[in-house]
Amino acid sequence: MKFTSLFTVLAAAVATASAYPGVETNADRLARGLPPLPPVRRATPIGAARRAAPSGTPPPTCSTGPVQCCNSVTTASSPVASLLTGLLGIVVGGDVAVGLTCSPLSVIGVGGSSCNAQTVCCENNNFNGLIAIGCTPININL
Repeated sequence: MKFTSLFTVLAAAVATASAYPGVETNADRLARGLPPLPPVRRATPIGAARRAAPSGTPPPTCSTGPVQCCNSVTTASSPVASLLTGLLGIVVGGDVAVGLTCSPLSVIGVGGSSCNAQTVCCENNNFNGLIAIGCTPININL
C-alpha cells in the first residue's frame, strides 16, 4: 500500500513536470495566440551605475618643465624678442612663439600662485625668466 501510493505520487509529479515546458518563450506564446511577456530586467539599474559626481579634469601639465606665467607671448620676429635673442646669442626662427618675463607656477591654485598674464608651456626655460622659447599657451583658469 505504501509503495503504491508513493508510486502514484511520483508518476503524477513526472506527468506534471513533463507537461510544463519550463521556460516559455515569446515565440511559443505568439504561436498560441497569446501576447508576449514583458521584458525581464537582469542588469543593474542605470541610476545605480552612474557616478555621484563628475571626476573632474586634471590640472594641466607641462612635460618640458613647470607651467610658466609670462607677461607677454609673442613671436621671435617681434622687435623686443629679436633684441633679447640677439643679446643672449640665441638663434630662433621668426615664427617661434616666445614668452617674455616669465615665472614658473609650481603649485596651481595654492597660496599666491596666480597668473594675471598668459600661462604657457615652453620648451626652453633656461634664461632666468627673461625669455622662454617655444611656448604654447594653455588655459588653467586661474
